[in-house]
Amino acid sequence: MLKNLLLLALFFALPAMAEDQTLAALLARQQVQGSMVIASLKSGQTFVHDDVRAGQRFSAASTFKILNTLIALQEGVVAGKDSPFKWDGQVRSVANWNQDQTLESAFQRSCVWCYQQLAAKVGAQKYREYLHDIGFGQLQEPFNTTTFWLDGSLQVSAREQVAFLGQLYQRRLPFSPAAYDTLQAIMLVEKTADYALYAKTGLAADSTAKIGWYVGYVVTSDDVWLFATNLDIHTDSQLPLRLSLTRAALQAKGVLP
Repeated sequence: MLKNLLLLALFFALPAMAEDQTLAALLARQQVQGSMVIASLKSGQTFVHDDVRAGQRFSAASTFKILNTLIALQEGVVAGKDSPFKWDGQVRSVANWNQDQTLESAFQRSCVWCYQQLAAKVGAQKYREYLHDIGFGQLQEPFNTTTFWLDGSLQVSAREQVAFLGQLYQRRLPFSPAAYDTLQAIMLVEKTADYALYAKTGLAADSTAKIGWYVGYVVTSDDVWLFATNLDIHTDSQLPLRLSLTRAALQAKGVLP
């Protein structure tokens, strides 16, 4: 735990990063406000748009499914990517939630009711312990065990997301190899001969706008690039910008072809 906290402290002690004009131009072109952090795990080279906002915390939303999956696996609440979730017949707003799920489909479809089932089994005290030990964001007390990552009780910044992802990739967090392997399998978005992309979206309600997240990492032949993007989302038509702007930024920096 101490090692993890020291690494996080070092990351946040870094001086303010100069504005990356390439990233700024990408967001300006789409007339969207947000922040973006892209960092090399190998060299520490970091590109940032809006460094102040990069340190500002927002609701973790479904990006917490990354850590939540590891916790559920470690605690034995689920066994692997094929662990089943039986649909209760209640029709919800997202069509592909309205059926039986597996852990893999629940993660990839961001199925809220599935992860609420997991959360109820994990319990509040275990979440307190894991979040404290890992140093992921800030958890406000009291909190609702089945909604805290959605209702703003758990908040995290783009910088914190990147620091966490670095620890995740290096497997320096208190989870078993099997838990890491399962998460890696379900978090994979795209794999080619040149790179593998692992990521998760999120969408959080805020007082003035929804906050759209896209966080993850890209494994290339000679490096691992960590990234976290958050955007103000005013209309549903802006939701795809989470992915498209992040991909454009990674391409602009030579991470993706």
